Amino acid sequence: MADDPRRVLVEVVARLGRETQLHLDERHRHFWITNVVTIVISLLLVVLAVFNVYYVKVLHGDLNGIVYNMDSMHTNLRQITGDMTGIAGHVQIIGNSVQYMDSINTHTAGISRHLPEIAASMGGMVAEVDAISRDMEMMKQGMLNIEQRTGHMTGNVSIMRENVRQMSRPMGVMNPFLP
Repeated sequence: MADDPRRVLVEVVARLGRETQLHLDERHRHFWITNVVTIVISLLLVVLAVFNVYYVKVLHGDLNGIVYNMDSMHTNLRQITGDMTGIAGHVQIIGNSVQYMDSINTHTAGISRHLPEIAASMGGMVAEVDAISRDMEMMKQGMLNIEQRTGHMTGNVSIMRENVRQMSRPMGVMNPFLP
């Protein structure tokens, strides 16, 4: 039995139709999966954007708080610098007053010739006064050192305050646009 050429053509066209339909079904399934993945990713990006906007707003508020604290710290350090300058001046006055202890020592020596009991006490007092004089000199140097360091700290806090203020400016610009 000879095959009918039309029948072979019909079978080939039928097989081609089935393969085409399978290909179209597979393509439709892949497009559906791609659409679902795209929608899920889009929703995740929207959620992420909302959280980012919230965190930017929180960061802006925190940076404003830091700037306020830096301003307060700068004011307090400026006050401390002034107080330390006053204390250093008083320590210097006390140091200058200690110089008069030598004349007191001389007068005490004169009294000691007449009063041997007082002389023994004054001898101990002279050593203590010399020790106090040395301690006051060291204290004066320490106060001058503290005054210098407080001045440096005030300058550094000023620089930090300006840097934080510069960082918070972009957040302030974005704040009116954010919910």
